[in-house]
Amino acid sequence: RFVPKRMVPFSFPLSKCALWDPVPMGDVIGTHITYYRNPKICLVEKTLRLAYRHAKQNEKKSFSCFLLGSLAVDEDGEGITLTVDRFDPGRDV
Repeated sequence: RFVPKRMVPFSFPLSKCALWDPVPMGDVIGTHITYYRNPKICLVEKTLRLAYRHAKQNEKKSFSCFLLGSLAVDEDGEGITLTVDRFDPGRDV
């Protein structure tokens, strides 16, 4: 499942004081949410309808918004479930 072309290394922003030694230690490993778990997404219908209505009423072709929810590991430990249950249109400013 490891696809090196799609994986991008992450880094932390520069700061004046570091709480840890930034020198890499050990072998490089890939971290991806689907590497060890089977993901599921549950989207509440009301949230989807609010987002759709907001998109239709918006005069711009592109706009920003937020879909908020929670992430939980399944009882069997084999999967994760992302439950999206809130819509926030954000601010135009």
